[in-house]
Amino acid sequence: MTVSALIVEDAALALVHKDLFIGGQWVPAEDNRTLDVFDPATGEVLCAVADASPADGRRALEAAVAAQPGFARTTPRSRSKMLIRALELLQERTEQIAAIMSLEAGKPLAEARAEIASTGDFIQHFAEEAVRTEGNYQVNPVSGGRMIVTRQPIGTAILITPWNFPLSQAARKLAPSIAAGCTSVVKPAKETPLTLLAFAEVLKDAGVPDGVVNVVTTSDSNGVMEPLIRSGLARKLSFTGSTPVGVKLLEQAAEQVLSTSMELGGNAPFIVFEDADLTVAIDSLVMNKMWNAGQTCTSANRIFVHSSIIDRFQEMLVERMSAFVQGRGTDAGVNLGPLINARQLAAVGAMVKDAVDVGAKLVLGGSPLPGAGYFYPPTILRDVPETAALNRDEIFGPVAALIPFESEEEVVRRANDTDYGLVSYLFTEDLRRAVRVAEDLESGNVGLNRGTVAYAAAPFGGVKKSGLGREGAKEGIEEFLETKFIALQL
Repeated sequence: MTVSALIVEDAALALVHKDLFIGGQWVPAEDNRTLDVFDPATGEVLCAVADASPADGRRALEAAVAAQPGFARTTPRSRSKMLIRALELLQERTEQIAAIMSLEAGKPLAEARAEIASTGDFIQHFAEEAVRTEGNYQVNPVSGGRMIVTRQPIGTAILITPWNFPLSQAARKLAPSIAAGCTSVVKPAKETPLTLLAFAEVLKDAGVPDGVVNVVTTSDSNGVMEPLIRSGLARKLSFTGSTPVGVKLLEQAAEQVLSTSMELGGNAPFIVFEDADLTVAIDSLVMNKMWNAGQTCTSANRIFVHSSIIDRFQEMLVERMSAFVQGRGTDAGVNLGPLINARQLAAVGAMVKDAVDVGAKLVLGGSPLPGAGYFYPPTILRDVPETAALNRDEIFGPVAALIPFESEEEVVRRANDTDYGLVSYLFTEDLRRAVRVAEDLESGNVGLNRGTVAYAAAPFGGVKKSGLGREGAKEGIEEFLETKFIALQL
């Protein structure tokens, strides 16, 4: 790493506030407690941020609740303008925030910049949706009076975001929340708090009123957030993360009957039929599987390839996956970063070992890289048995598990044989089969001859244990709105 690169990194970190953001102010945690943030490429400490206590969380929630009535009364156009200004500031600060994200999440700078661009799409989309909230006015067909249906902000929201996409996942919640007129308390993952703290500064500078967005960073997620969820002060809970954690949060939210949005785990099938365009399928798989080192809920988990083409498919995949350059995300030429921490590194290694132990063939990679950091190499497994753990659970790493199949009926059955249903992918040139299989797959999203499905203007969410509700599109803002009916007698 060059001296100039180190200077840029140090400057980016120095510009980020490290305190809690409550009521529009940067404040230390109770007893000045701090939480270390680590660089996954080295395992070393980058810096420390405030480590919130339950009392700090309560202060943040009370600030949000106090700001709610006033913010709900602001005009949709004024909220739209706040978001547009936030988009402009985010674009101006792209390089600073990309460096921060790369340092704490490990992702290459190109991926960090792409995440910022995607975040901008969501901000712009919901800035536009803010002024499109619709209601209804009609004659009561029974009494002759009038029936008025209006949409109002649901109230203060608790937003819990993951470490793998620390900016875009936060914006998917914050942008529609602000657009709808809701205040919030946001808790980022302890692994990647810096990106959201930088985004909080963007929102503050964009004119979002004090108390509308509050950020608490903490090492004790359950200890801080559970009392807030059970308090009765909030009316909305939105969470992105694992299914087991989501289940616990749903149990907590049930006590106060909170409206909930849950974007949970996945087990995405990636189906390549014998008539597929292999170049398109390989390009899509490599982009999908290797983005963020495979640490994404939409990543292909089980790669079903027709037995007549699997040898050629494997050969092409080996060539592409062998070409990745691993290293620290801020280093030139690097296009594959580390896993987020030692726990994730061990989990990926254990799943690969389990697959090999039950009969899978190891084609490429398969062992953590020696030295500092949490690096796992591009790995390909072949002929993975149905009994392998990775058929049931997300790999969350740069591991491609190839599974041969013979018939459409067989592969649809196997693809649906999971508790999850977030996203599925299929590749075929047969239009009838494409429609038939897309409709038969049990998932909230389907990628047809493409490896991406998440767009600001499209509804994103899962079925089965992959979640509740939708993010993006008009459905995204509706998650933060209540429907009110007014019966008017003339």
